Amino acid sequence: MTATTQRAASRTKAKERARFEPRIVAFCCNWCSYAGADLAGTSRMQMPPNIRIIRVNCTGRIDPSFILDALYEGADGVLVSGCHPGDCHYTSGNLRMRSRYVLLKRLLEQAGIEPERVHLQWASAAEGDVFAQGVTDMVERIRRLGPNPVRRRR
Repeated sequence: MTATTQRAASRTKAKERARFEPRIVAFCCNWCSYAGADLAGTSRMQMPPNIRIIRVNCTGRIDPSFILDALYEGADGVLVSGCHPGDCHYTSGNLRMRSRYVLLKRLLEQAGIEPERVHLQWASAAEGDVFAQGVTDMVERIRRLGPNPVRRRR
């Protein structure tokens, strides 16, 4: 590759990165985080529109393969949002998710995927601002990382 070709290729990548809008999938607990997301929306709190929410009864029901599938199918990042520890409606589902999350981060690193593409946060039904800030932070983090390199090409 000549120097001119390399410069042209890097300019093209820079333009693509400037136009990049991340796609974020959020798994939200029905009892706390989904209600927090609803509060953020009804209160018209500012947050990026890049998120697609999947409501689950409890974060403890999220199998790590769901997160891997989301990344493979085109998500640039995955946000898991649940009840605060000690407030889970299913006693310890959020604690189960927290232990799976630690293992999943190691697995992602071993697979060559940036572990920062997956984030776990706690947000109660009354914390719409916490949910909105988590979404904003997630979108900014993924913008810095760029497009997901492992997503399936269609």
